[in-house]
Amino acid sequence: MAAGRINVYFVVGGRYHDFDFARLEILKLLGEHDRIRARVGESYADLAAIAAADALITYTCDVRPDEDQQQALVDFVACGRRWLALHGTNSLLEWTREGKVDAPDTMPLVTRLLGSRFIAHPPLGEFAVRVTEPEHPLVRGIDTFKVTDELYLAELYGPNRVLLETRYNGKASREFVRREWLSDEPRPVLYLREHGAGEVLYLTLGHCRGRYDMQPLMEEYPRVERCSWESPVYYELLRRGIRWMARL
Repeated sequence: MAAGRINVYFVVGGRYHDFDFARLEILKLLGEHDRIRARVGESYADLAAIAAADALITYTCDVRPDEDQQQALVDFVACGRRWLALHGTNSLLEWTREGKVDAPDTMPLVTRLLGSRFIAHPPLGEFAVRVTEPEHPLVRGIDTFKVTDELYLAELYGPNRVLLETRYNGKASREFVRREWLSDEPRPVLYLREHGAGEVLYLTLGHCRGRYDMQPLMEEYPRVERCSWESPVYYELLRRGIRWMARL
């Protein structure tokens, strides 16, 4: 990317998260770079804006690109651009007749591009995150740390270059269709995935929820959740991810 203005398209929206909070925090981080100019959308519908961008950043949950939008995202990365995908970008949620939460595979081009598809998570809690490539610039100087967040249990589509991981062997929260996660295998937290001439960087941390973000399921949520947003190391990972995305 030549020196000069860097156009970033930021998709933020969906369900069951405090997108106002996440939008503000991420825009403040983008604003630390005077070369970055950000345009914000709530979905992938503005294909012209995405095509005009130099880089893409997303913080979503249950935002469903149609087939044309999926192909546009695949082409966006394939031609050499970068996508910083955060938290629930790979998650689609669907309620069964029994009142359970399923994760339908209805955006396969995007989940294969992202390298993972959210399936479930255990109850919100603290877990340790370990660095797997200590010399990689995205994680250099970061030691094992603990956060309270949603530990993502996902179906993986490799090869993914995992830079941060955690472990979990047990059951997901009772609302999810798939509850048994008994194999003691690494659960990626931060990873890189190449596609064509471009790359995706996925960071699964970053859950946040306010009082009214569970409507219409409930009128008022009993607490405000900020999770990894209360951890300085999370902001450091975001800053590094933004520099990576914008090639700064």
